Amino acid sequence: MVLDTNVLVAASRSRRGASFALLRLLRAGRFTALVSVPLMLEYEAALKRPEHLAVGGRTEAMTDAFLDALSLCCEPVDLYYLWRPRARDAADDMVLETALNGRADRLVTFNTGDFTAAARFGLAVVDPRELLQQLQERQS
Repeated sequence: MVLDTNVLVAASRSRRGASFALLRLLRAGRFTALVSVPLMLEYEAALKRPEHLAVGGRTEAMTDAFLDALSLCCEPVDLYYLWRPRARDAADDMVLETALNGRADRLVTFNTGDFTAAARFGLAVVDPRELLQQLQERQS
């Protein structure tokens, strides 16, 4: 699966939501997250924005430590093919490209409507709550 940046931002801002719960399941090995270098750089840039650091009560050093730990739980994806432009927002193209090059089963985002192009490739786009429910049902 590929996690859109907004999922990590949501998890950094609150420990109560589905996004944070997904990160806990990722750490427990319940699913595999895919990440490319451009996507990891996007995670870093977003998580280090002053407004996100302030809400989460974190420092840049804490964010670096989190990203280091996250990278240990993710499978790296090399971007051999660029599929641009496909997404409505050009910034979302790198998320879609990571999913397609990594042969992801799902792309997880709060902005499901921004990834309508994923359907052309047979890629499911789900929000964090939906994925959390799917993972919980699979465990039952």
